[in-house]
Amino acid sequence: MSPTILLLLALGLGLAGWLAARARAWTFRKASPDGRLASLPSYHAWYVALWIILPVLVFVGVWSAIAPGLVTQSVLASPAADQLPAFGFQRQTILNEARAVATGASQAVFNPLAKEFVEPYRQALSFYNWIGIAATLVIAFLGGAWSFLRLKPDFAARTRVERIVMAILLGASLVAILTTIGIFVSLIFETMRFFGMVNPLDFLFGTHWGPDPMSNPDNPDSSRYGAIPLFWGTLFIGAIIAMIVAIPLGLMSAVYLTQYANPRLRAWIKPTLEILAGVPTVVYGYFAALTIAPAIRDFAISLGASNPSSESALAAGLVMGVMIIPFVSSMADDSIAAVPQAMRDGSLAMGATTNETIRRVLVPAALPGIVAGVMLAISRAIGETMIVVMAASTAANLSANPLDSMTTVTVQIVAMLTGEGSFDHPATLSAFALGFVLFMVTLGLNFIALRVVKRFREAYE
Repeated sequence: MSPTILLLLALGLGLAGWLAARARAWTFRKASPDGRLASLPSYHAWYVALWIILPVLVFVGVWSAIAPGLVTQSVLASPAADQLPAFGFQRQTILNEARAVATGASQAVFNPLAKEFVEPYRQALSFYNWIGIAATLVIAFLGGAWSFLRLKPDFAARTRVERIVMAILLGASLVAILTTIGIFVSLIFETMRFFGMVNPLDFLFGTHWGPDPMSNPDNPDSSRYGAIPLFWGTLFIGAIIAMIVAIPLGLMSAVYLTQYANPRLRAWIKPTLEILAGVPTVVYGYFAALTIAPAIRDFAISLGASNPSSESALAAGLVMGVMIIPFVSSMADDSIAAVPQAMRDGSLAMGATTNETIRRVLVPAALPGIVAGVMLAISRAIGETMIVVMAASTAANLSANPLDSMTTVTVQIVAMLTGEGSFDHPATLSAFALGFVLFMVTLGLNFIALRVVKRFREAYE
C-alpha cells in the first residue's frame, strides 16, 4: 500500500470527523438556552479533524520508513532465500527485480532466480499493506473518538486548534534549522574521517590538487590533496570576476528603476531583468562555452597571446556575473524603494541634487538590503557548478591570469562523488571536506553580512 493511499484515507477520515464534529457543535448550539458556544462550530470541527489527520500522518511517515524493511525480512525468511548469494550487488539486484514484478512496476525478471521471490514478495506486501490500513483506521478512530468525546458547549476548541496550528508552524520554522544542523553533522563526520587519512595542513595549504581514486587508500599521498587551487578558483571566478560584473550593473539598474524610470518602463524592465534568475544554469553554461569563451579567446589572440585556452575563468566569471545580476538588483531595488519618501523629499528640499540624494541619503539608508543582496549573490556564485564545468574546465590551476582555465570547489565535489569510487577512499571523502569548507565559508559570509548590517543600522538610528 503506497503512502499516497494511506494519506488519502487519512484525509477522508478527517473530513468525516470534521462533518461529525460540526454537526455535534450545531446540536449544542441549538440546545443552548442563549444559542451561544465557547467556540464556533468550525473550530470544533477542525479540532476533531486535526486529531484524526495528524496522528495518522505521523504513523504514515514512520510506516513508510519501516515497512520496506519488514517486507524484505519476511521474504528472506522464506525457503527460497537459501538460493540467494550471501551478500553483494547480485543479491540486491535479484530482490529488486522480484519486488518490481510483485508491485507491478515491471512485467518480467531478467534473472531466473528472481522468479522464486515474486510470490513471497506479493504475499509479504499484501500482508503488510493490510496491517498499514488496519493501523491507520485504528489510529484515526482512537484520535477521532477521543477528541469527539471532549466536545462540549463550553469547550474552548478555538484555543486548542490555535495551539495545534502554532505547534505546526513552529515545526515548519525548525525544518531549516534542523536541516542545517543535519548538513553540518554529516559533513563534519565524513570530514573527520578524511582528516584521519590526510593531513589537514596539507589539505588546507597545499598547492597541488590531483586525487587518484585508484590509489591505495591505506597509504594516501597527502601532497595530492592540496585545495588552495580550488579555493582560489572559487574566489577568483565567483567572488571577484562575477561580483565585478554583478554589483555595479545590479546596483545601477536598481537606482535607475527606482529613481529615474517612469512607471510604464519600470513595469516592463523589472520583470524582464528578473527573468535572468529563472534561466537554467545549463543554458548559461552553453552560452559561456559556445559564445563568450570563443570570443574571449579570439580577443586574447588579437592582443598577441600565444595559444590561449578556449576555457577560461574570465568566461565563466562574466556569465556567472550576468546570472546573479537579478539577486543584487532585486534586493537593492526593494531596499531603495522602501526608504521613506520623506527622506528623499527632505534632502531635495535642503538643496541637494538628485545625484547627491541617491549617494548620500537613499543608498546609505538602503545599505542593509543591498549588503544582503550582495551576500546572497556571492553565496549563489561560489556554489555554481555547471557554468564552471562548461566554460572554465575542471583543471585545478593556481593562477591570477583570468584567461587561464580553472576549477572550483563545487566542480571537484561533483567529480569526486561520481563514478565507482569507494566511500572509504580519501579521494571520495575529500568531497565532504571540500563541502565542509564551503559550508563554513558561506556561513561566515552570512555572519559578516549580519554584523555589517547591524553596525550600520545602529549608526543610522
